[in-house]
Formats: sequence, C-alpha cells, structure tokens
Amino acid sequence: MAKRKNDNVEVARVPKSLKSRKEESAPVTKQPTKKEAVQGKAGAGSGKIVPSKSKAVVESAPTATDKASETSSFQIITGSYERVLHGFAAAIPSELVTGQHDASKPEAEKTKVDFTDTFLFNAHASAIRCLALAPLSDETNKVTLATGATDERINLYSLSTAPPVPSKNPKLPSLTGIAITENSKNKELGSLLHHSSNITALYFPTRAKLLSAAEDSTIAITRTRDWTALSTIKAPIPKPQGRPSGDTAGPGEVPSGINDFSVHPSMKLMVSVGKGEKCMRLWNLVTGKKAGVLNFSREMLASVGEGRFQSGEGRRVIWDKEGEEFAVAFERGVVVFGIDSKPKSKIAPTPRTKIHQMHYLPSADGPNTLLVSTEDGRILLYDTSSTTQDEDAESKKDDLPSSKLIAQIGGPAAGITGRIKDFEVLSYSATNKSQYLVVTGSSDGTVRLWLINASELQSDAETEKGSGFTANQIGRLLATYSTGTRITCLKAYPMTGKPEDGEEEIIDEKIEVESESEDSE
Repeated sequence: MAKRKNDNVEVARVPKSLKSRKEESAPVTKQPTKKEAVQGKAGAGSGKIVPSKSKAVVESAPTATDKASETSSFQIITGSYERVLHGFAAAIPSELVTGQHDASKPEAEKTKVDFTDTFLFNAHASAIRCLALAPLSDETNKVTLATGATDERINLYSLSTAPPVPSKNPKLPSLTGIAITENSKNKELGSLLHHSSNITALYFPTRAKLLSAAEDSTIAITRTRDWTALSTIKAPIPKPQGRPSGDTAGPGEVPSGINDFSVHPSMKLMVSVGKGEKCMRLWNLVTGKKAGVLNFSREMLASVGEGRFQSGEGRRVIWDKEGEEFAVAFERGVVVFGIDSKPKSKIAPTPRTKIHQMHYLPSADGPNTLLVSTEDGRILLYDTSSTTQDEDAESKKDDLPSSKLIAQIGGPAAGITGRIKDFEVLSYSATNKSQYLVVTGSSDGTVRLWLINASELQSDAETEKGSGFTANQIGRLLATYSTGTRITCLKAYPMTGKPEDGEEEIIDEKIEVESESEDSE
C-alpha cells in the first residue's frame, strides 16, 4: 500500500511539473484595460468585430511621412524696411499642382497651400537690403543665410531644411489663422564687420566662400569655416562728372560703391557695376585683380532709356547658367552681352517702367529665358537667343535688336499693380524639371506663389504677338501670403531635409507632458 501511495504521488507530480514548464514557455499576456473590455463587449453584442488599438493597426494607418511625400514644402525668407527677417514655410499639395482637386467643393473645403511661420528675427538696426543663401547640401539638414543692411553689418543665420513637423495638438485660434512652428535649428550665428558702408550685394559661390559688396567700393571674400576675410577687392572711386549746380552733396562726397556683381559659373571671372560709372568692371578671381573695364556706349545707353540726364549706371548684373552670356539691368531697360562682352540684344518693357530684379530660368533645355520684374507688377519673360526688329520708323539700323517677349506673369491684366521688389525662380521638384515655382515679393508685403509649365514658354510663329499689357498671360496663382511689412528682398529654397529623431522625440515628450498635466488637473 505504501508503494502504491508513492506511485500515485509521483503521477500527481508529473502534470504539475508539465504545467510549470508551460507557464514558463507561455508569453505573459497583458490584461485588457477597461476601454478595450468595453469595446469587446460592444462588438460581441452587435456581432461585429471592433478593432482595438494594436500596433499593427497603427502601422497600417497613413503616417505623417506619407502625407509629407504628397506635398512639397518651400522655405520663403523676406527682408523689409521694418528691419524684420521673416521666414515661413509653404506646403503645396500635389493635388493643387496636378489640378486633380475638386473645384465643386465649397471654399472652406478646397485644397489650399498651408503656410506655417518658422522664424521672425529683428535682424538689423536699419532696413534690410539683400539676402544670400549658401548652396544646399545632402549631408546636412541646415543651410547658411547671410543678410545685409544699411547698418554696415552682415548677419549670419543657420536655418533648417527640414519641413515643419505637424503638431498633434488641435490648432489654436489666432487672428491670422497661420500656424506657428518653432525650430531650435533656426538660430543666429553672429555678425561680420568687414565693410564701412551700406551692404549692397551678397553671394555664396560655394559653401566655403562668401562674397559681399558695399558702398565703400569694396568686395570682400570671406571664408565660411571661421568667417575670416581672406581678401578685399577695391574698385576705384569715380570722378564726379556733370554734377548739377544744385547738388547738396558735401565736398568730396560723390556717388560711389558697388551696385551689384555676378560670378561666372567657372568661378574664375566676376563682373561688377557701380554707382556713378557708365561702365562695368571685370575681375580675375584667381589673382583677385582687375581684368578690364568695358565702357557703355552712348548709343547703347540711349536704346534702353538712359539719356543725357540719367546716371547711366548698371543696377543689376547676372550670368546665365552656362556662362555664355550675361545681362546688365539699368533703371528702365536691360542689355544682354555675349561671352565676348559685345551687346547682343536689349530689353525695353512697354509701356516704359522701372526694373527691379531679374533671373534666368533654371532650365538646361531650350533657349535662355530671362525673367524681369517691373514697377507695375509684371514679370516679363524674354527669349534672349532670338531677337526682333523694332517696328518704330525712327529706329536706326545701328540700334540693338530687341529680345523676343514670350509671356508675362501677373500685372494689371491679373489685377496686380504693386511693384515686385524681388522674386525667386525654383524647380518645383528635383525629378520633374518641366514645372517651376515663381515666388514674388511686392512692396505692399504680399508674397505670391505662381506655377508655370515649360510647355507655356514654347513660343510658336503662329502665336499672336503681344506687347505691353496684352502679352500672353501664363502661370497659375497658387496662393497669396501677407507679411504685413514692406518687402525689400526675398529668397526661397526647397525643404528637402528630414526631421531628426531627437526633434520628433522632443515633440512627443512635450505632448505627453501636456496631456499628463491636463489629466492631473
């Protein structure tokens, strides 16, 4: 009997040991919360499966990165007379670009460009005159911005190229309705005091060098690694000629300084135009010395409206992408020069108006297209490779031929009359080079985003010729943003960077802390 009792005890121990092994191998299941239990009961009662908040469901849902891939974000920076440096991001949905949005929807539900304020700096002690952006890099998510003003300072900023992360919190009510996103990557680096007069032009030929010009007739070359001035190019001060008798300038004070400069794509040659000079100067950037002086002829100046009582000085200068030609802008006209420094054609908008800015279209295919902004709110597009003869009977044979006017953007025909102080032309996407985004900044503080297609620029002989306000109107207005300041300069770049993991974690932590504090209350 004792033996049988021992056998029964051993048999009873075997299932107990098996049970303990199963408990060790089985995963520990989490107890369902009250909310999940209620959902399960509701689903069981209705005969439907109610999905719980599991990890698989969250992963299958569209994430913020998927939504970001459907939109293209651009950072826009404006300088103003009010000494304010304003930056805001524009997120353009793909539906708005492709035209697939439903036009029958009410105005409140239509697809629109989403603007987000990213930074606002009280940058200078006086009006901001020029901006410059360093070339973008794929290695880092930041870009350097340089600003110049009439306070003789050059301020430097480091800006993020990552689009603003959408907040998970509900949007707070505001007077403007524009969201505000703070990014710790947008910060000030410092100031440069290389000049003794107003800053007129800034340019980054590479990420390693910064060129700056001022009214003290100097062009400084600065190394961006330690912001040390490597060299200074000094332009001669012009002699006063034909000064009016009622001039109030003090003794020895004559108009002098660099108005603008442009570097050849080879980085070996530079062209500059200055105040009080009816010429342009060539500089050898290899040696840092003067390479030559090219005087403007009287006939050439007269063809672009620079008569006897005008200054005859160049206001803007720019090279094309290939470096085969460059354009010099005067007060009311533009002259296009070839690589041999001989004038090829002229641009004289009709009706006559002042010219504020010009840029070449960043297109590798097709002819060179020059965009010119005017006082009356137009952006005129000219084909500098083809010319037309003036129909005016008084025009002489020796006059320069006029570049062909392709089309116009905005202007009185589109209900825009304010002067366009500055603008920027960008490729809409890196893969699609047939669409361009034109960002314009007006003196009334309005920033407009225009979308143009390369097909609209193909000018055929059968197309009706237009001049003045009757030129072919192209471009589609995507959005309008009011800064509330008088814009003097503008820059923009595509936000192709990705937000770092640390930034996303910080944002999530802030949201969790806020939710915990609300629960505790």
